[in-house]
Amino acid sequence: MSAAPQAGSQKTAHDLIASPDFKALVTKRFTVSAVLLVILFIGYYGFIGLVATQKGIVSQKLTEGGVVNVGIVLGIGTLVLAWILTAIYVFWANKVYDPEVERLRNQLKK
Repeated sequence: MSAAPQAGSQKTAHDLIASPDFKALVTKRFTVSAVLLVILFIGYYGFIGLVATQKGIVSQKLTEGGVVNVGIVLGIGTLVLAWILTAIYVFWANKVYDPEVERLRNQLKK
Protein backbone atom coordinates (compact mmCIF):
# COMPACT_ATOMS: atom_id res chain seq x y z
CA MET A 1 0.00 0.00 0.00
CA SER A 2 1.33 3.41 -0.85
CA ALA A 3 1.24 6.25 1.58
CA ALA A 4 -1.25 9.05 0.99
CA PRO A 5 0.31 12.18 -0.48
CA GLN A 6 1.10 14.89 1.99
CA ALA A 7 -1.17 17.89 1.95
CA GLY A 8 0.00 20.43 -0.59
CA SER A 9 2.68 18.19 -2.09
CA GLN A 10 0.72 17.10 -5.15
CA LYS A 11 -0.03 19.56 -7.92
CA THR A 12 -3.61 19.59 -9.17
CA ALA A 13 -4.69 20.23 -12.74
CA HIS A 14 -6.02 23.62 -11.65
CA ASP A 15 -2.61 24.52 -10.17
CA LEU A 16 -0.89 23.43 -13.35
CA ILE A 17 -3.21 25.45 -15.59
CA ALA A 18 -2.66 28.51 -13.41
CA SER A 19 1.14 28.08 -13.41
CA PRO A 20 3.43 30.47 -15.30
CA ASP A 21 5.02 27.50 -17.13
CA PHE A 22 1.68 26.42 -18.58
CA LYS A 23 0.72 29.96 -19.54
CA ALA A 24 4.10 30.47 -21.23
CA LEU A 25 3.65 27.25 -23.18
CA VAL A 26 0.18 28.26 -24.36
CA THR A 27 1.50 31.68 -25.39
CA LYS A 28 4.44 30.11 -27.23
CA ARG A 29 2.17 27.69 -29.11
CA PHE A 30 -0.20 30.50 -30.07
CA THR A 31 2.71 32.65 -31.28
CA VAL A 32 4.24 29.90 -33.41
CA SER A 33 0.84 28.98 -34.86
CA ALA A 34 -0.07 32.61 -35.56
CA VAL A 35 3.23 33.37 -37.31
CA LEU A 36 2.94 30.28 -39.51
CA LEU A 37 -0.70 31.09 -40.25
CA VAL A 38 0.12 34.66 -41.27
CA ILE A 39 2.88 33.39 -43.59
CA LEU A 40 0.45 30.88 -45.10
CA PHE A 41 -2.25 33.53 -45.62
CA ILE A 42 0.22 35.90 -47.25
CA GLY A 43 1.33 33.11 -49.56
CA TYR A 44 -2.17 31.95 -50.52
CA TYR A 45 -3.85 35.33 -50.77
CA GLY A 46 -0.79 36.85 -52.38
CA PHE A 47 -0.98 34.19 -55.09
CA ILE A 48 -4.71 34.72 -55.59
CA GLY A 49 -4.24 38.50 -55.65
CA LEU A 50 -1.46 38.18 -58.19
CA VAL A 51 -3.55 35.93 -60.42
CA ALA A 52 -6.51 38.31 -60.17
CA THR A 53 -4.61 41.54 -60.80
CA GLN A 54 -1.49 40.69 -62.81
CA LYS A 55 -2.69 38.32 -65.52
CA GLY A 56 0.10 39.42 -67.84
CA ILE A 57 2.81 38.39 -65.41
CA VAL A 58 1.24 35.10 -64.38
CA SER A 59 0.48 34.02 -67.93
CA GLN A 60 4.06 34.51 -69.19
CA LYS A 61 5.57 31.27 -70.46
CA LEU A 62 8.78 30.16 -68.79
CA THR A 63 10.31 28.93 -72.04
CA GLU A 64 9.72 29.88 -75.65
CA GLY A 65 6.98 27.64 -76.98
CA GLY A 66 6.57 25.91 -73.60
CA VAL A 67 3.33 25.13 -71.85
CA VAL A 68 4.39 25.98 -68.29
CA ASN A 69 3.73 29.56 -67.23
CA VAL A 70 4.63 31.61 -64.16
CA GLY A 71 1.18 31.03 -62.63
CA ILE A 72 1.63 27.26 -62.59
CA VAL A 73 5.02 27.58 -60.90
CA LEU A 74 3.65 30.04 -58.33
CA GLY A 75 0.64 27.76 -57.67
CA ILE A 76 2.92 24.79 -57.05
CA GLY A 77 5.11 27.03 -54.90
CA THR A 78 2.06 27.96 -52.82
CA LEU A 79 1.31 24.30 -52.19
CA VAL A 80 4.94 23.59 -51.35
CA LEU A 81 4.89 26.53 -48.93
CA ALA A 82 1.98 24.92 -47.08
CA TRP A 83 3.90 21.65 -46.79
CA ILE A 84 7.03 23.46 -45.57
CA LEU A 85 5.09 25.41 -42.94
CA THR A 86 3.44 22.18 -41.77
CA ALA A 87 6.85 20.52 -41.53
CA ILE A 88 8.19 23.47 -39.52
CA TYR A 89 5.28 23.21 -37.09
CA VAL A 90 5.66 19.44 -36.70
CA PHE A 91 9.41 19.81 -36.13
CA TRP A 92 8.82 22.54 -33.53
CA ALA A 93 6.08 20.54 -31.82
CA ASN A 94 8.25 17.42 -31.61
CA LYS A 95 11.36 19.23 -30.37
CA VAL A 96 9.90 21.95 -28.11
CA TYR A 97 6.17 21.65 -27.45
CA ASP A 98 5.70 17.93 -26.82
CA PRO A 99 8.63 17.60 -24.36
CA GLU A 100 7.33 20.60 -22.42
CA VAL A 101 3.81 19.14 -22.34
CA GLU A 102 5.27 15.87 -21.06
CA ARG A 103 7.26 17.71 -18.38
CA LEU A 104 4.14 19.54 -17.21
CA ARG A 105 2.10 16.32 -17.32
CA ASN A 106 4.69 14.60 -15.14
CA GLN A 107 4.25 17.32 -12.54
CA LEU A 108 0.68 16.08 -12.07
CA LYS A 109 1.88 12.52 -11.49
CA LYS A 110 4.24 13.46 -8.68
